[in-house]
Formats: sequence, structure tokens, C-alpha cells
Amino acid sequence: MKVSDLRGILQYVPRFRDRIFVVAVDGEIVASPNFSNILLDIAVLRSLSIKVVLVHGAGQQIEQLSSERAVPISNADGTGITDDRTLKLSIEAATNVMNEVMQGLTSVDLRAAYANTIIAHPAGILGGVDYLNTGRVERVDTKPLHLFLAEGIIPIIPPLGFDGEGRTFRVNSDGIALEVAETLQAMKILFLTATSLVSSGEVVRQLSIAEADEIVKKKRQTVDPALISKLDYAARACRQGVPRVHLLNGNADEAILSEVFSPEGIGTMIYSNEYQQIRRIFKKDVRAVMALIRQSVNNEELVRRTRADIIAHLGDYWVLEIDRTLVGCVAVHLFPAESKAEMACLYVNKGQEGQGFGRKLMAFAEQLATEKGMKHIFALSTQTYNYFQQKGGYIEVSPETLPADRLKKWETSGRKSKVVMKATVPAAAIEVLRD
Repeated sequence: MKVSDLRGILQYVPRFRDRIFVVAVDGEIVASPNFSNILLDIAVLRSLSIKVVLVHGAGQQIEQLSSERAVPISNADGTGITDDRTLKLSIEAATNVMNEVMQGLTSVDLRAAYANTIIAHPAGILGGVDYLNTGRVERVDTKPLHLFLAEGIIPIIPPLGFDGEGRTFRVNSDGIALEVAETLQAMKILFLTATSLVSSGEVVRQLSIAEADEIVKKKRQTVDPALISKLDYAARACRQGVPRVHLLNGNADEAILSEVFSPEGIGTMIYSNEYQQIRRIFKKDVRAVMALIRQSVNNEELVRRTRADIIAHLGDYWVLEIDRTLVGCVAVHLFPAESKAEMACLYVNKGQEGQGFGRKLMAFAEQLATEKGMKHIFALSTQTYNYFQQKGGYIEVSPETLPADRLKKWETSGRKSKVVMKATVPAAAIEVLRD
């Protein structure tokens, strides 16, 4: 990790300090060579005063014991029927995994404790089938969890639950993570599994609750089956008050840190409120915008602007914000007498390039010009005019088509920028852009 990366982390620390993250790790990831790196990520979280509750699965370990002992099992992940033989193997596998997790956390100088906090009841008879020893979370005993967290101890919760009579149930770890996060009012759930949610060859970066539901209900055949449960519980968690749920490939190095401490992340985030927004710039944002565009100004891609310049036209500037981090900006200057608008200072942070954010800002500027009654929108560029032509459908025009005031500035600047222009979007099409 670079020094610049560490500086980037600092903006998140006040937001996350003393908040609770529920980290849910599949048994397959606990058994992977990368698990030691995940433990180091957790150690970093703890060093930043982030409270961590660790929930683990044991599906792979149950299947392994079944194979080694030639004992058939009825279900491995806690979603199907759990007969007596499967329950016995589940208890042994979960105990072994819990011990392995405890050893790993101790090796990175973290204190941990087994937390028997899941009060469960039988899943019952579903569709005419008795699920036997499969359980559902009835409630979470939060008192020991809060005691552990207050002392800097990481609670470890296995995929098991107990009822008031001492009976043990096999419980799906994804469901446990949801219930624990809701009860503790956690800020995040981080699901670490052995695969990623991919569409058209690219990792899906974010999903709304509705989009996650649609995949679970209508597109489940297109997704790795291991992710369906996590998408389902992620959407439920967001509905029940958990702001962010993340699906991460636990085989990726620095998976947790790369997801939590960068605006774009490396996994899939399911969110319960507006994750991306384009909003007006505030005076307090000016320094951040100047820092954002500094390199592009130095490369002579953008015109140099002073703080006073931006403040003088504050109402013209807009920023793209991702999870409260500024990643892009655009300005729309109006020339009402000529019914023309200028799109200026269009910029997206290098780390977020290639994700469509530039086009989103461009479309926003065009829509804004339309709403203000402008018939044409133009841009001046020395190096990125091809982008406007290829992505936005702009055409190169003579500088003489510029509004008189803007033409005078063009003539005195000495930059010899090319001018590209297009007609604004018809009013009837505005709703399409908003979608």
C-alpha cells in the first residue's frame, strides 16, 4: 500500500471510528491461503478503532468431514434439511473453524472470544418437509457482544444456535450476520466468499436494494449460486437499517481495506440510500475540487482556476459524490442572450475512469442546459475533444459560433482550444436521462 493510499484512508477514519462492522467469512475462505491477509485487514480496522464482529461459515469443512468419514450429509450450508448425522459433523466442523479463526486472530495480536449469543428455534416444516435440526435466529443476546466490543475483544460467532432447552441447531451464517448487524446497529456487513458478482466480464460495483432483489428473484440463473443467499440477506439487511453491505472475493489480497477505504472499491456494494449523487458545490468543497483537478490543470487539459474564480461562479459548479467522496466535477455557464451554455471543468478522478462517470456528468450538464432553456451546449478543449465527439455526439464548429463574451476570452487565452457543440436534448427526453 502506497503512502498516498494511507492518506486516502484518513478521510474515512472519523466516519468509521467506534462503529461496528460485521465480517462474515465463508468456511472456504477460512481454509484458503489468503485468510492470513484477511486477518491483517481486520487488524488494521481494529487499529483505527473500528469494532469488528466475526461470523464464520463451515460449509466446506462439513463437506470435507463427510468425505473423509464416508458419512453422507443432508445439507452443508444450513439452508436445507439438517439430519442428526449432519448436525454432529456441523458441530465438529464449526468448532474446528472457530479454533482456527481464534488462532489466526491471536497471531496478529488481536484478542478474540467465542460468543454463544445466537438464540435459535427450529426452522420447522417448510413445504411439507421437516427441516429437523436446521434453525433460524430467534434473537441475538447482545449483552456479551457489547461487553466484548467495549474491551477491544473480537467476538467470534459460529454457524450454530441454541434454544432454551440446550438444543443445538445448524444455522446459515449469512442469516446470522444479518441478525447480528441489525441488532447491534452495525454500519456494514462484509461478506467474504470465494467468488465475485460479475456482469459482462466486469465486477458489479454497486446495487440498489431493488437491483439486488431483481437478481435474486428473476436472474438467479445468471449468478453463481453461492452469491444468491448473500444478495438476499444483503437486501434484507439494508431494509432493516444496515446502510451498506459488501460482497467481496475473499481470495483477493487486501480485499477488506481496498473495499472499505476507496470510493470505487473492488467488490459489490448493496446500499440502502443514495450512493451516487450529483449536487451543487458548496464553498467548503472548493479546495477539494481544486485538488481534484490539479494534475489535469498541470497537464494543460483544463484551464487554471483560482479559488476566487470558482467562488465567483459558485452556482455554476456541480460535483459527483460517491459515498460522500468527491470524484468528479463539471461547470455549466449560461449565455442566455444567445441561448447557449458552456460545459466546462468536466473532470473525473483517474481512479474512477472507465466507469461511465464522465458520461453521467456530461448528460447532467446537457439536461441542466435544456432545463434552463438553452438551445445549444458547447465545450472548449485542447486534448479531450475526441471524447466529446465520440461519447457525446458533439461536432467541431468554428470559434465564431461562440457567444461574443466567450469568443473574446478564447481569442485572448492563447490556448487555441477546439470548440465542439451540439443541440440540447429535447425537453420530452429529459426523463430518459434522469433514469
